[in-house]
Amino acid sequence: MEGEVSLKNILKNLNPALNEGKYVYCTVDNIEAIPLSNILFLFKEAESITIVLKKEDAEALNLSFSYVASWITLEVHSSLAAVGLTAKFSQALSDAGISCNVVAAYFHDHIFVDEKDAAKAIEVLNALKG
Repeated sequence: MEGEVSLKNILKNLNPALNEGKYVYCTVDNIEAIPLSNILFLFKEAESITIVLKKEDAEALNLSFSYVASWITLEVHSSLAAVGLTAKFSQALSDAGISCNVVAAYFHDHIFVDEKDAAKAIEVLNALKG
């Protein structure tokens, strides 16, 4: 099932939802000692493997981190081929002084913002609905 490609329709149906919990980015050389069920997502880079998981899981595994984020899901099913969505919301968040880290999955886009900025980020994203 393909997602929406019209930026106007995507923004109208954005529906940003704040997920429960606090999330952290960690780097590891391998993931063998980390239960896959604890990993929200991972990305293999030349330098190491970046994993994102709940803060309490990282602490239990004695993993170091420096950034604690809140996770927002844009509940609209946007197409991976849609043009302009990331630019639109990242500019709006930037204008509000909020940094964001974005993950595009098949059904939804996911935005990680500093935990202190979560409520304001939801407000900014809701304002994009028009």
